[in-house]
Amino acid sequence: MKIGPHETDGVFTLAPMAGITDAPFRRLCRSFGAALTTSEMTTADIRLWQTAKSRRRLDLDMDADPRVVQIAGSEPAQLATAARLCVERGAQIIDVNMGCPAKKVCRKAAGSALLRDPHLVRRILTGIVDAVDVPVTLKMRTGWDREHRNAIEIACIAEDTGIRALAVHGRTRACRYQGDAEYETIAQIKSAVNIPVIANGDIDSSEKSLEVLRLTGADGLMIGRAARGRPWIFRELNHYLETGKHAAPLENNDVRDIMLDHLSDLYQFYGETTGVRVARKHLTWYCAGLQNAQKFRSQVVRVETASEQIRMTRDFFGVISEERILAA
Repeated sequence: MKIGPHETDGVFTLAPMAGITDAPFRRLCRSFGAALTTSEMTTADIRLWQTAKSRRRLDLDMDADPRVVQIAGSEPAQLATAARLCVERGAQIIDVNMGCPAKKVCRKAAGSALLRDPHLVRRILTGIVDAVDVPVTLKMRTGWDREHRNAIEIACIAEDTGIRALAVHGRTRACRYQGDAEYETIAQIKSAVNIPVIANGDIDSSEKSLEVLRLTGADGLMIGRAARGRPWIFRELNHYLETGKHAAPLENNDVRDIMLDHLSDLYQFYGETTGVRVARKHLTWYCAGLQNAQKFRSQVVRVETASEQIRMTRDFFGVISEERILAA
């Protein structure tokens, strides 16, 4: 899949998810074969960039190629300025968020709320594309609600303004994450434009990935919630796409080492206090895919120190049976 001068080594990309896909998690997913990772959604209001949260979200993966930063806002000039400053910091692709369904984002007429105003969409995208000399991409949904699906119109506007690729979550904003993803709509978008289209929504297994590629004709697939606690899903998807066979399940020691390395990276990135707190949600997601992990989960999310999280994780894997612990 080619985005401007950048060609990805694979079709499976990691969806930007606020509060989840921080730099440690992006690195982890790339190590398992994610072809493209994008920063967490960052506000275009540069006055807020001095907060700890924004500074971390703007922490670029200098080892990634290409480096992609996602920005969100509703003011064309503000977004153009933010895009230009992100490029100065090292961003190689700017991604524009018009897909976030969160109320606090939509209340500011940003994220998926922008889909209600195609004229503003055109102004925003034109301003950003004109402001930077790197490819600009767009993350979007199929519309505001079921009565106002205008994804094809928005996609055509995007291509016309110079957007180089689209990632489409196959739901409206009103649907949030409920109901089935609209793969037919994504297929219609793919037929309407000549730029790469990445399909997103409900892709959680190897079989489903091939089905979505077939149904949509998409150039790539974007994996979101299915990667939480299962960053090795990219290994599984790539293996199945290449061979038609399922990858061998991870050994217990492999899962343990992945979790321990992830924890260590979180502590280093955030510092111990914040790192321990952020680690709790990741540990919860890991445990959702492990057998007999209920007691471990309830205990490990309550401790206050990195050493205790590490010790309890080691202990959990030290007492489990020799059988594989990944849930079926």
